Amino acid sequence: MATTCTYPLLLSLISTFFILTSSSSPPSEADILLTFKASIRDSSNSLSTWSNTSEIHHCNWTGITCTTISSVLSVTSLNLQSFNLSGEISSSVCELPNLSLLNLADNFFNQTIPLHFSQCTSLETLNLSNNLIWGPIPSQISQFGSLRVLDLSKNHVEGNIPQSFASLNKLQVLNLGSNLISGNVPSIFGNLSELVVLDVSQNSYLMSEIPTDVGKLVKLEKLFLQSSSFHGEIPDSLVGMQSLTVLDLSQNNLTGRVPQTLGTSLKNLVSFDVSANRLSGLFPNGICSGKGLINLSLHTNVFNGSVPSSISECLNLERFEVQNNLFSGDFPVELWSLPKIKLLRAENNGFSGEIPDSVSKAGQLEQVQIDNNSFTSKIPQGLGLVKSLYRFSASLNGLYGELPPNFCDSPVLSIVNLSHNSLSGQIPELRKCKKLVSLSLADNKLSGNIGSSLGELPVLTYLDLSDNMLNGEIPQELQNLKLALFNVSFNQLSGRVPYSLISGLPASFLQGNPELCGPGLLHSCSDDPPRHRSSDLTTLTCALISIAFAVGTLTIAGAFIAYRRYYKQRPQTGLWRSVFFYPLRVTEHDLIMGMDEKSSGGGVGVFGRVHIVSLPSSELVAVKKLVNFRVHSSKALKAEIKTLAKIRHKNIVKVLGYCHSDDAIFLIYEFLQRGSLGDLIGRPDFDLQWSVRLRIAIGVAQGLAYLHKDYVPHLLHRNVKSKNILLDADFEPKLTDFGLNKILGDAAFQSTMASESAFSCYNAPENKYSKKATEQMDVYSFGVVIMELVTGRQAEQALPSESLDIVKWVRRKVNITNGAVQVLDPKITSSSQQEMLVALEIALHCTSVMPEKRPSMSEVVKSLQSLDSMTYTAVVDFSAFEEHSVV
Repeated sequence: MATTCTYPLLLSLISTFFILTSSSSPPSEADILLTFKASIRDSSNSLSTWSNTSEIHHCNWTGITCTTISSVLSVTSLNLQSFNLSGEISSSVCELPNLSLLNLADNFFNQTIPLHFSQCTSLETLNLSNNLIWGPIPSQISQFGSLRVLDLSKNHVEGNIPQSFASLNKLQVLNLGSNLISGNVPSIFGNLSELVVLDVSQNSYLMSEIPTDVGKLVKLEKLFLQSSSFHGEIPDSLVGMQSLTVLDLSQNNLTGRVPQTLGTSLKNLVSFDVSANRLSGLFPNGICSGKGLINLSLHTNVFNGSVPSSISECLNLERFEVQNNLFSGDFPVELWSLPKIKLLRAENNGFSGEIPDSVSKAGQLEQVQIDNNSFTSKIPQGLGLVKSLYRFSASLNGLYGELPPNFCDSPVLSIVNLSHNSLSGQIPELRKCKKLVSLSLADNKLSGNIGSSLGELPVLTYLDLSDNMLNGEIPQELQNLKLALFNVSFNQLSGRVPYSLISGLPASFLQGNPELCGPGLLHSCSDDPPRHRSSDLTTLTCALISIAFAVGTLTIAGAFIAYRRYYKQRPQTGLWRSVFFYPLRVTEHDLIMGMDEKSSGGGVGVFGRVHIVSLPSSELVAVKKLVNFRVHSSKALKAEIKTLAKIRHKNIVKVLGYCHSDDAIFLIYEFLQRGSLGDLIGRPDFDLQWSVRLRIAIGVAQGLAYLHKDYVPHLLHRNVKSKNILLDADFEPKLTDFGLNKILGDAAFQSTMASESAFSCYNAPENKYSKKATEQMDVYSFGVVIMELVTGRQAEQALPSESLDIVKWVRRKVNITNGAVQVLDPKITSSSQQEMLVALEIALHCTSVMPEKRPSMSEVVKSLQSLDSMTYTAVVDFSAFEEHSVV
C-alpha cells in the first residue's frame, strides 16, 4: 500500500519539477532580439528580416553577426548604424551572453545613456555616436571591464567626465567629441595606458587645463582637444607621447609657449595644429626634423619674428597655416614649390617677397590665401600651370603688372580675390574658368572693356570690378548669370545698363560712372529717334493684316486640335494594358473615361497633366499622363514602375498602379487633399505657422534621405520643387514625380527637363555643364524649397516687381547688413525668428554654388530635427559662408 501511495506523489513531484524548469528556461537569442526590436521605431523597415515567422536564421538577420562559441552559433555583433531608428534602447540587448559589439551610431535615439549597459559584461565596442543622446555619463559605465572602444560623440551628453573612467584600463578609443561636457578633465589618463585615440574636441563648456598625465599615453596616436575652451599652458609632458601622429589643440584659450623640444621628440607627427589660441614666444626648433610633418597650423596666435628657413625641409608638407600673427620678413620662397603642398595660408601678417614662377612645380596646390601682407611682385605665368588650384586670394598687397593670359586656366578655379593691389592692363579672357564662383579685382588700375566672355561662366555669382579704369559698355551677356553681387562702381563705363543687373542691387554698385544710363539711375537712356509717319502707317497696316490672319488660322487649328483631343482621350480600352499594385477595383475603361477636362484639377507639370479621378468605390486617385517613348518593353516597364511602387515611406506618395498603351502611360498615385505646397505658397492667403512649415521641411528631407540612402536601389528624385510636394489633410508632406527618368528613359527625361525653363531656379548651377545627376543636385533643389517656406514667396519670383528667382534674391539680401531678417515671412511671429534664421542658414548651405559644400540629406534631416526638438539660442553668422559674402 505504501508503494502505491507514494508512486502518484513521485509522478506529481517530477511533473511539477519539469513545469517549473521549463517555465524558467532562458529565452533564445532570437527572442531576445525580437524583444529588443519591439522597443524600437523602425520607420524605414530596415529590420524587416527580424521575424519569428521568417525562415531566415537569426544569425542572418540584418545587422547581426554570429560566431561559433563552444560549438554553438552565438550573436557577437549587433551593427545597426544609419538605419533611421528611434525609440528606446531596450535592456534586453544585454541578455545576449556573448555580445562584444553594439553599434547604434547615426540614428535618432533620443534618451539618456541607458544604465543597464553596465550589464553587458562581454561588450568591447559601444558606439552611440551621432544620435540625440542627452544627460550625464553614468558612473556605472566604468563596470565595462572589457571595453576597448567607447564612442559617444556628436550627441548632447553633458556634465563632467566621470572619475570612474580610470578603471577602463583596456580602453583603446575614447571619443566624447561634439557634446556639452563641462567642468575639469580629471587626471585619469595615467591608468588608460592602452589608449590609441582620445577625442574630447568641440565641448565648448569645458573649463579645464590639459591634464599633465596625458603625456603618459605612450601608445596614443591621435589627440583631438580642439574647440573645447582648454586654458593654461601646453604641458611639457606631451613630449612623452612618441607614438603621436595627430595633435590638434586649436581654437582654445591656451597661453604661454609651445614646448621647445616638441618637434624633435614627436618623430611620428604628421599633423600639428595649435591655431586660434593665445600662444607666444619663439617658434619651436626642429619642427621638421622628423621629416613626417604634413600639416603645420599656427594661425591666430601672437607669434612674432620670422618663419624659420628650415620649414623648406618639410618635403611632405601639405598644409601651411600661419595666418593672423605678427610674422614679418620674406616669405620662404621654397614653400611655393613644395611637391605636396596643398594649402598656403599666411593672411594678416607682414610678409614681403615675391610669388615665384616656380609655383608651377606645386602640382597639388589647391588654396592660396595671402591677403593683407606686403608681397610685391607680378602674378607669374607659372600660377596658371597649377591645374589643381581652387582658390587664390591675395588682396591688400602690392602686386603689380598685367594678369597673365593663362591666369584662369585651372579647370577647378572657383575663388579669385586680387582686390586692393596695383594691377594694370586689361582683364584677360576667362572662358576656361567654368567653375569660377567669385571674382574680385576691385581697387586696381585695370583698363579696357569688360569682356563678354564673363557671361559664359555658368556659376559666376560674385563679380566686383569697382574702383578701376574700365570703359565701354556693360556686356549684355552678363544677364545670363545669377549674380548675387555685381559692383562696377567708380570706373569709366558708359551706355545702357541691362535691366536685370539693376534690379535688386544697391545703386551704389553702379555710381561713379556718369555715362551709364537706365531705370533708377541719374540718367535715363534716350529713346530711339522718331520714324517717318508714312512708315508708321504702313507698319500698322501690315500688323493689323497679320493679326487678322493669325486669329483665323488659330481658330481653325484650335477646332482641329479640340476634335483630335476629344477622341484621343477616349481610346479603345482593348489597346490598353494595366497593372495595379493595390486592389483598386476599377477597369481601364472606367479610369480612362474619368479623365476628361473636368477632372484635370491636379495641375499641369513638366511631364503632363494630372487628373483627379473618382473610382466606382468613390475613392479618389491622382492620374498623371506621360508620353510613352517606348524605351521599355511591357515587361521592363512593369519592372521599373514596380521598383517605384515598392517604396514605403510616409513622406513619399504611393504608386498604386498604371495603365499603358503604345502612346501613353497613366501613372496612378494616391490622392492628397490639400494639393501641392507650391500652389499653397502661391495663394494670397498663405499663412501657415512656422511649426507647420518646419514639419513640412523635415518630412520632405526625410523622404529625400530615404530615396538617397535607405531605399534599395538608391534613387535620385531629379525634379524636386514645391509643386512636387503634396500635402495631406494634416499637412504631412509627400514627394511625387520621383524616378520618372526610370520610366521615360534618361534621354527623354533630360530632354523634357531641358525644354522646361519655368522651374530653372530649382536647378543646381552644375546642371549647365554636367550631364550626370547627383544627390547634390537634389539637395540644392531642396534648399530652394526651404527658402520658399522661410520667405513665404514662390521660388520663381521673389518680388512681383523684380525678375529675380528666390536664390538670387535671398543672397543679395543677406549681403546687406541685417538683410537676412528682411527675407523672413513677415506673417510669422517674431518668436519664431531665430528658428527661421537657422533654417535659412541650412538653405544657404544646401544651395551652395559648389556641390562639395552641400550637406547630405541625412545631415539636413538631423539639422532640421534638432531645430524642431530644442530651443536654438545661438546667433547665426551669415558672414561665415563664402557663397554669399564677398570673397
